[in-house]
Amino acid sequence: MCGRFAVTLPPDAMAQLFEAAPANDLPPVPEYNVCPTTTIHAVSLGESGRRLTGMRWGFLPHWYKAPTDGPLLINARAETIAEKPAFRAACRERRCLIPTAGFYEWDRSGTEKLPWFIHRADGAALVMAGIWQEWARGDDRLTTCAIVTTEAAGRMAEVHNRIPVILEPEDWALWLGEDGKGAARLMTSAPDAVIAMYRVGQAVNSNRARGPELLDPV
Repeated sequence: MCGRFAVTLPPDAMAQLFEAAPANDLPPVPEYNVCPTTTIHAVSLGESGRRLTGMRWGFLPHWYKAPTDGPLLINARAETIAEKPAFRAACRERRCLIPTAGFYEWDRSGTEKLPWFIHRADGAALVMAGIWQEWARGDDRLTTCAIVTTEAAGRMAEVHNRIPVILEPEDWALWLGEDGKGAARLMTSAPDAVIAMYRVGQAVNSNRARGPELLDPV
């Protein structure tokens, strides 16, 4: 799964990278410990083209009566995304790009959870595949999203059995639906050559930790 990540690219640079129109209420950057239920940056396809907006990380199915009415859906499994009632419509019609500097994953040494920071080996933004949905109850309206994950392979599998679907720039248009159908073929584990990883300190285990030192190797 993917439960924490970091964002360091400024919104204007994100808008330029994705050729997307930015919203006015984007979350602040940098953020070194992005947690579920917070608002994150996401690129989706609107009527007039790509847009960079804020979305709640935690997908809300339309039948939820409140944001806490069911499980917190921060990830969607690639293997079942087209079948699950919560995700299948969004998988077909509402896909998004989630830009990050990288994400955290944990393995265990005895009773301790020891974190890794996983990023692109070439230093570029690590762009994760996502799905999104509008949710409304009365006056409450939220745009929500989940990160698509798949079975890990290679070195990543030694740390965790899941990995976010990492999209290459040439695949962004297909994932968003601009290049027609066939996005399902993108839901695979990134090769070892694409990602790099290193140990970071356990401070990231706390939701309150926010500083750039979270990315320092140990």
